[in-house]
Amino acid sequence: MELESSRLKIIPCTKETVQIAINQNYDNGPEIYNHLKHLMEDPSLFYWGSWIVMRKSDGVIIGDLGFKGKPDVNKTVEIGYGFLEDYWNNGYATEAVGALIQWAFSESKIEKVKAETLKENYGSIRVLEKLHLQKVDETETVFHWELSKQ
Repeated sequence: MELESSRLKIIPCTKETVQIAINQNYDNGPEIYNHLKHLMEDPSLFYWGSWIVMRKSDGVIIGDLGFKGKPDVNKTVEIGYGFLEDYWNNGYATEAVGALIQWAFSESKIEKVKAETLKENYGSIRVLEKLHLQKVDETETVFHWELSKQ
């Protein structure tokens, strides 16, 4: 299964998708590789970890996003994302994160999506605001966000 938006394909991480990332010299941190390792230990994590984001137009991987584990007892998942700087300010993060949230809410297991951002990460804050997540808490350095299924 993969998700599609108007400009993007969003694909759950597997050995094959990670190989595509390696072939493209995609390096945006260890998340996709860590997820693959955890997936081998627990296949039920398949949709609840990293997903690759690629442009439909050319197949270039521009970022990754995903959940920080399976839904908890309150039917909540935490989402995270990171995009290569060359692709910032094009609406890709909003498009991809929105598609993944929409997919999560289509699952009966999910009632709430949460996220956190550093207070100085204005781009990420803007993404969450555009997707209507609400700021529910903060620490000295981090904002905490939530969106409930309506």
